[in-house]
Amino acid sequence: MTHRLHPTILRDYDIRGTVGALLGEADARAVGRSFATRVRRAGGRRVAVGRDGRLSSPMLEAALVDGLVASGVDVVRIGLGPSPMLYYAEATLEVDAGVQVTGSHNPADDNGFKLVLGHDSFFGDDIRDLARLAELGDWETGSGSVTEATVIDDYVGRLFAGYGGGAYRIGWDAGNGAAGPVIEQLTRLLPGEHHLLHTTVDGTFPNHHPDPTIPKNLADLRALVARERLDIGFAFDGDGDRIGAVDARGRIVWGDQILALLAEPLLREAPGACVVADVKSSNALFDRVRALGGRAVMAKSGHSQIKARMRQEGAAIGAELSGHIFFARDYYGFDDAAFAAVRLIRAIHLAGCPLAELVDQLPPTCASPELRIAVPEDRRLHIVDEVLARVHAEGVAIDLTDGLRVSTPDGWWLLRASNTQAAVTLRAEAADEAGLDRLLATIDHHLGLSGVHR
Repeated sequence: MTHRLHPTILRDYDIRGTVGALLGEADARAVGRSFATRVRRAGGRRVAVGRDGRLSSPMLEAALVDGLVASGVDVVRIGLGPSPMLYYAEATLEVDAGVQVTGSHNPADDNGFKLVLGHDSFFGDDIRDLARLAELGDWETGSGSVTEATVIDDYVGRLFAGYGGGAYRIGWDAGNGAAGPVIEQLTRLLPGEHHLLHTTVDGTFPNHHPDPTIPKNLADLRALVARERLDIGFAFDGDGDRIGAVDARGRIVWGDQILALLAEPLLREAPGACVVADVKSSNALFDRVRALGGRAVMAKSGHSQIKARMRQEGAAIGAELSGHIFFARDYYGFDDAAFAAVRLIRAIHLAGCPLAELVDQLPPTCASPELRIAVPEDRRLHIVDEVLARVHAEGVAIDLTDGLRVSTPDGWWLLRASNTQAAVTLRAEAADEAGLDRLLATIDHHLGLSGVHR
């Protein structure tokens, strides 16, 4: 028996595609068989499995489990919850690996799998190896068992253990994603006053798309913060591993700014610690980490890439602009939006002033948000290569950590291929609006030559 996985669902750090068109039951079963084979050949026998709240997740989870047990591993089902709860289960239960069925922040019709083996991210060539095993039918066989475990109480208790703040008035928008029940339970433990939005899990996402990196998706939260005069607001993506935040004035606090605020108390407690941030992050963040005595490292974007680089560097904390915040010191090394929220509340408390005031104290910059432009799947990488060839001919300073990050007298701009969607992503940062306009015009010029318009 063999199976071919569609190559476009094999992302750099997970498996993801549109259900019914690119991903179905047979694919999920094949992923289960291939991953179980890798687990067994690494000496493991038990796998934790969780799922998000998408309408297709129960079907995919059931097929995945069928594949896992058919290749001889025992499955521990933890049920509905955010990806960080699955990571927590993999880190604390007696298992050798974990799989979360999730489409993360993608559209409602998408879904996929995030995988962990031996407490390490499973990505890149390992993802592609699953497809190779399936195409060859090179699967272990056996008859694994299936048990269930309830971990939400322990997980929420661990989140609360990271809290060290006072009582604040906070808004929480779960976006009808899988983090909703966790946020409900966590806020019952936290002091202060808490206003909750969209915590009912609903895979149709009836209120707004669960991606806090897109400003329009924060409209409900910003309105709540303004209406109730709250101190801070938090938002979460579909599987609860990406955080969004707004201050009392309704300003969006981006992932690199959140890391800058978290870095200050951390570097007081762990002088000289390493802080990792992705290539989309502001120069101001890297400068701030160095000014606080830390070691700043720029890394590729992607949750698996950041985790791998953090292990390589022995980093204490890391982040992506997209709101993935990774905690290695006093935690397990994975990205967890709920834990990021409680740690940011702690940082605010230790600073002794409101979040809005802390944001005012950050170095002023003029930056675009992360912008995504849909392109044909087979053009993602080629577009970046075409722009790189043109920019290289101009003789400007280029950083190739991930895509191309170009430095100019105005500031810098970035273009890279998305690893989660059929899109290219871009960002630019300058000292002022005029400089930002020039940087964005430069990007538009190069994209236009490749037939792309934003």
